[in-house]
Amino acid sequence: MKININGITFKNPIIAASGTFGFGKEYHQLYDVGILGGISSKGLTINPKEGNAGIRVYETASGVMNSVGLQNPGVEKFIAEELPWMKQTGSVVIANLGGGCLEDYIAGIELLNETEVDMIELNISCPNVKSGGMAFGIKADVAYEAVKAVREKCRKPLMVKLSPNAENIIEMGQACEKAGADSLSLVNTFKGLAIDIKQRKPIFNNLYAGLSGAAIKPIALRMVHEVCKNVRIPVIGLGGIYTTEDVIGFIMAGATAVQIGTANFTNPLICKQIIEELPGFMEEIGIENWEEIRGVIQ
Repeated sequence: MKININGITFKNPIIAASGTFGFGKEYHQLYDVGILGGISSKGLTINPKEGNAGIRVYETASGVMNSVGLQNPGVEKFIAEELPWMKQTGSVVIANLGGGCLEDYIAGIELLNETEVDMIELNISCPNVKSGGMAFGIKADVAYEAVKAVREKCRKPLMVKLSPNAENIIEMGQACEKAGADSLSLVNTFKGLAIDIKQRKPIFNNLYAGLSGAAIKPIALRMVHEVCKNVRIPVIGLGGIYTTEDVIGFIMAGATAVQIGTANFTNPLICKQIIEELPGFMEEIGIENWEEIRGVIQ
């Protein structure tokens, strides 16, 4: 079940996705989150953020829309109060780092460099903040400059999280690899719109919000497949993963590991169940190891 990403051993390929798992404490009340391959932290910014006002989560057909706005305690408080607990779980700790500008990213990186965080997931793909985030994740040349600047300062393995709203997802992946990313994760949420027809206004104060859940899986799977065929670094796939079969599908598309997000809201035990099911399921369908099936879909 073990995998290796950028020199770090994960006990299995199941990672809890950023923004859907907090720092793991709430889920730990339900099961030992130490069984997870890794946990990607709630999206962090250099300064604390209260997040967006108004409705933040809205259910839609086969999915969920969210406009949380990176509510978080800030990097320093994360390091002091959340990281020690996360490290003692035994899961690989991935710090998801966002920012309103390049200087914010650099400041966050410099603080995280001095910690026991195992990896940094650079979030250039959040559609729910008005500055930074998505601005870096649309154009490949802009992303290249941002990742290059961060890479020069970062002393941890650097994973870059890509937006499906990028102008060209293949060029985006290649640009991030060229800029020095050690691995990639994709996809984040799709930019969408929900309308309250009775009130004649948008559901979300920010107008647009991020769509995730089962509805996006076929598109996410296609994008992961495209990027995996065109980069040489590991890719972590996410987007609509709810079942053991979904995990296998993403790995067959070329992913080294997966992140599970929205499904945690539907079933808080979903990661635990998939981890427990995977060995028997693999044996049942004749898979002996991950390398045997990774990238078999050409």
